[in-house]
Amino acid sequence: MRLTPTPVADTARRLELPLLEVETVRSGAGFDALVQAKPDVLAVVAYGEILPQAVLDVPRVAPVNVHFSLLPKLRGAAPVQRAILGELDLEQDTGVTTIRMDEGMDTGPILLQVAEPLWPNDTAGTLGQRLSDLGGRLLVLTLDGLEAGTIVERAQDGARATYAPKLTADDEVIDWNRNASMVLARVQALTPEPGARTTYRGRALKVFRATDASYGQASEGGSGQAGMIILASESGLVVDTGHWPVVLEEVQLEGKRRMSGVEFVRGYRPVPGERLG
Repeated sequence: MRLTPTPVADTARRLELPLLEVETVRSGAGFDALVQAKPDVLAVVAYGEILPQAVLDVPRVAPVNVHFSLLPKLRGAAPVQRAILGELDLEQDTGVTTIRMDEGMDTGPILLQVAEPLWPNDTAGTLGQRLSDLGGRLLVLTLDGLEAGTIVERAQDGARATYAPKLTADDEVIDWNRNASMVLARVQALTPEPGARTTYRGRALKVFRATDASYGQASEGGSGQAGMIILASESGLVVDTGHWPVVLEEVQLEGKRRMSGVEFVRGYRPVPGERLG
């Protein structure tokens, strides 16, 4: 158990609040610290454990979770990334929900909810930042509403639930046989970390930014061979997909720094006809 040397710690010191870092609050020192604090509210954001009832019973008023989706959609560990990967209907927004926690995974009754549009060029970084800002404000409103007794809780409709499991190593791999929009969505969902992954000359190549190819760059619609490099010049690095090519604008070869697609072309001289993946 130690003080965390971060800007959060600086804020805690200014507010004269104790800040502890523990392995778990399910038992041991973490649980004991919660009990001794005698909190009115337990606020949880992006926490990696499902809390047992013994922990949920500690706060006097409520255990509150801030979740980055419009529950019951996208319950689970990776709602931001899964939203970008297309696991919401095209017409749906994402957003932030506060819930009174129960022992399930994001299943507790809804306290407050606010929608946020998902923009075409959103990455996990840009969307996550917007939802974090919204979540902070929504948490304050939730706590104020709980204190005032003005919040009307409503149960989630489990029949409408969808899930956002944690991303695996397989989720990081670009499938060039997919259409361009799906390839771009994977790149955006894995930016800024850990990066969507393919291979180039037997080495891992991560892609952090990509766009649709223009008509001229696409060589009149592409090669018809997914993963093939169509163009490697001062105009960029253009790669075919299962439908329409994409331009790789920011990449990182295994063991090297991030660089623009143009820098990659200058440094490694990829040849049209070579394949990625």
